[in-house]
Amino acid sequence: MTTQKRPIRVLIAKVGLDGHDRGAKVIATALRDAGMEVIYTGLRQTPEMVVNAALQEDVDVIGVSILSGAHNTVFPKVIDLMKLKELNDVLLIGGGIIPDDDMLTLNQQGVARLFPPGTPTTEIADYITDWVGKNRSF
Repeated sequence: MTTQKRPIRVLIAKVGLDGHDRGAKVIATALRDAGMEVIYTGLRQTPEMVVNAALQEDVDVIGVSILSGAHNTVFPKVIDLMKLKELNDVLLIGGGIIPDDDMLTLNQQGVARLFPPGTPTTEIADYITDWVGKNRSF
């Protein structure tokens, strides 16, 4: 693992009409407490808005929080846009209410990891830190 010259940058996004953002705010605060720079996009973002913000903010990680059941639509769209914008070295993770079978499918499509409700925030921070240390250099 290498020493980074700046904090890890994480974009936390709520996509679609899902208005429940308490979990996303808890994660954002925990990642800030872990020394990361966190950009929270707020509610009702489109996949295009999320990927464009990730590009503008030069993030290392995109975290999508979704509770609406639209995960099988949202994540593939985000993945396609990330490929289109050549964000090939940005980690895509997510969290929310996602059935196990759907998690497996989304992992196969390119979502690195999905964290269900109740996941310790330290586990999320450690996963991000480990991944960035192995896959990004700055």
